[in-house]
Amino acid sequence: MNDLEKKSFYSFLGLYIVSSFLFLMVIGYWYYIAQKNALENEMHYKLQHITDVKSGDIIMSHMQGTVLKKMPVPKDVTLALISSDGTVVDGKLILNKIPKKAGYFHQNGYEIFVSDAPREHLNIKYVVAQSNALSKALEALLSLVVRGMALVALLLAIIAWVLSKLFMKPVRQKVEQIERFINDVTHELNTPITSLSMATNQALKADKCTKKTLTNISISTKQLYDIYSSLTYLNFSDNKVIAEALDISEVLKQSIHYYAPLCESKRIKVEVETEPTMFTIPQAQLKLLYGNLIGNAIKYSPANSTLRLSIKEGVFSIQDEGIGIEEFNQKEIFKKFKRGTEYSGGFGVGLSIVKSICDRYGINITFVSVPNEGTEFKLYF
Repeated sequence: MNDLEKKSFYSFLGLYIVSSFLFLMVIGYWYYIAQKNALENEMHYKLQHITDVKSGDIIMSHMQGTVLKKMPVPKDVTLALISSDGTVVDGKLILNKIPKKAGYFHQNGYEIFVSDAPREHLNIKYVVAQSNALSKALEALLSLVVRGMALVALLLAIIAWVLSKLFMKPVRQKVEQIERFINDVTHELNTPITSLSMATNQALKADKCTKKTLTNISISTKQLYDIYSSLTYLNFSDNKVIAEALDISEVLKQSIHYYAPLCESKRIKVEVETEPTMFTIPQAQLKLLYGNLIGNAIKYSPANSTLRLSIKEGVFSIQDEGIGIEEFNQKEIFKKFKRGTEYSGGFGVGLSIVKSICDRYGINITFVSVPNEGTEFKLYF
């Protein structure tokens, strides 16, 4: 990855991890508080129930004149009975001071419930239930939440890394396409520019222009203009361009004449059969459409081959005897920056422009291609 891609990758990764961790912390805190409240309520009602049962035993023992029996309580609960004069008559008291009123307290890691339900029967004023089970339960809960959050955080980090890679994959592909496109354009520009330079140098040395020199200059200039037209359409195509009713067969003849020198240089024979056909489309875009198809056909055709073009019953056909397109590439030839073959250069936008223009003006396009035999495109206007 280049520096820009790394910056994008780590920015996405950091944003995802930070936002996920913040959300995880909120969820963890909410879960801990909810469970803590539930445990506190459970402990409160548990201690209250124990003191209520013990108070009932005290009252019944007093009323029946029987001996107060020892009440079985859970191992994590300690009972204490406080007399009316403020002394502990039974059990063990965790509080530092004798309670002066009923209530629910927390002290020294213990939950303490003081009940005045005995109403001084058997001279007992308070029943006190004490337990440190809640503190231990909260410690276990906190440990569970922390370990759970750590595990989820690790999982989120892994997911973030994978998602960041997936996020960067199309960016990487697009960067590679652009880099390849720039390289291809540079290569495509180099050929006509070199040819122009050589032709002009020859003309200067000879102090005159031969027909061959002028032809080379013309071909090179047209190649540069074709590249310019394609790049202009890609970057500045305007949906508001005004369409006009045209005889597409006349525009085809102009395009064939435009590419005649290039056909002659490769000794490609051109067969044309047309009939007048009207269609509403901007002339510049129709020429660009024809130009890309004809230019490709010439580029990928061998010397001394035949190029056949026709317009009949609203169908434009262009058939070459070139290298053809391999079957595994045929599904992607209309995609931008996709090339059907590495043969004879190109920068992978010609057919995408053709498809774009066809889609814009409702022209159906089909093709049949056989490797090493040729390709035929049909446009249904």
